[in-house]
Amino acid sequence: MARWKPNARERLAAAALDLFEERGYENTNVIDIAQRAELGKTTFFRHFQDKREVLFGDGTLDAMLVDAITSAAATATPLEVMARALEIVGHYAFTPERRAFVARRQKVIDANPELREREALKNVALTAAVTEALKRRGVSDLNARVAAELGALASRIAYERWSETTGDEEFGVIARHALDEVQAATLR
Repeated sequence: MARWKPNARERLAAAALDLFEERGYENTNVIDIAQRAELGKTTFFRHFQDKREVLFGDGTLDAMLVDAITSAAATATPLEVMARALEIVGHYAFTPERRAFVARRQKVIDANPELREREALKNVALTAAVTEALKRRGVSDLNARVAAELGALASRIAYERWSETTGDEEFGVIARHALDEVQAATLR
């Protein structure tokens, strides 16, 4: 029987989440996570910088969002670009199969100040990357910043709504509605 098992990154994330729920974030270390995933500490560090990062992915979603912005139709407005980008990311990242994991992950993050801080820093960096992607499309600095911030707000609202539901509504649909609501609120 082979010792190697596929999906080390996903197994580490699942093991970390289980342990953070069982023991708490502070009471779990990298060795615990690696052992639970039936991997070594070296494998953990091949995939993640530290135990905080195990809950925050590898930047794939960020790159996907920026790519979606970059490849959007030239005639699309900044908010149309944001809506389409959120739909694309939702299609790949926020699937019905991941809903329970995402909700559990968010509860762990919400319960720990260090993880909330890390999430906030990641969101700031993502908003900056989105702003730059919009500017590369020729959007003015101010309009790019506003669209990126409104997109980030809509994304957070959609994320909360999507992770709390048990229905089949897609993240992209929820995100588009949230962006419409955020946009409408700015006009009042």
